[in-house]
Amino acid sequence: MQHTFIAEPRHAGQRLDLYLIDRLPEYSRSRLQSWIKTGLVLVNGAAAKASMVLRGGENISVLPGELPPLNAEPEDLPLDILYEDDAVIAINKPADMVVHAGAGNHSGTLVNRLVHHFASLSKVGGELRPGIVHRLDKGTSGVLLIARTDAAHQALAAQFSGRTVEKTYLALVHGKVLADSGRINTPIERDPSRRLRMTTKTGTGRVALTEFRVRQRFEKFTFVEVRIHTGRTHQIRVHLASIGHPVVGDRMYGGQAAARVFLHAWRIVFASPRLDSVAGERVTVEAPLPDDLKEWLASL
Repeated sequence: MQHTFIAEPRHAGQRLDLYLIDRLPEYSRSRLQSWIKTGLVLVNGAAAKASMVLRGGENISVLPGELPPLNAEPEDLPLDILYEDDAVIAINKPADMVVHAGAGNHSGTLVNRLVHHFASLSKVGGELRPGIVHRLDKGTSGVLLIARTDAAHQALAAQFSGRTVEKTYLALVHGKVLADSGRINTPIERDPSRRLRMTTKTGTGRVALTEFRVRQRFEKFTFVEVRIHTGRTHQIRVHLASIGHPVVGDRMYGGQAAARVFLHAWRIVFASPRLDSVAGERVTVEAPLPDDLKEWLASL
């Protein structure tokens, strides 16, 4: 399917390949650059180089080349199952586990494990992402919901879209958070100068709402409970960093280097999509804080 864009004045000065990375995040940078090189990307009807600098107003068309197939091969690897019924599975994802296959990650993923352990999963997300309704960053541990049927997938997706799923995280941040609780609602968008990051500094972007509550204060750190009402990329990490309290271990947003990012998806609450569920029935699933994070807190 061809993609067509008109570069806006605010994109003036941006490289063509970086512009496309922002507009087509489902494709890798190397794949987009390959398409540019082979003439599958046209600017005002003519082939262009990846390094071309936009002026604003250009008509950009992308005709995606054929994608090499990626298969979710079953692998007999362990899964930590927190909850299971006929419609939904809740997995406790460890830190550093990739959710599904992608560039450089074709084995050992959560999906590889799921297709081994379960005979049938939702096909709404495609063959590469069976059952996957939402995601957690690779470095984030905790609760992840998996749909067993297409109907359950669609019901859960509607809840995420309608912001009726309650998502609560636990995080350790730098510094002493003075307020016992608070709300952060600064819009979030991709950082124009560092494309792998998100930012709140532009004052524009997509609506985002994060609430936090202090659980415990230490000399140089604060342990907080965080609830997000929207699901923006890196939302918790960028929002906490924006108020001067980056998550410990999150070097991308100003945290000091550590064994891992101290961010854990602790609790999720959702309306049961089971066909035989009582109207309004809600399910709460919690993932206990991993041992390494417990030890980390104890050491403080």
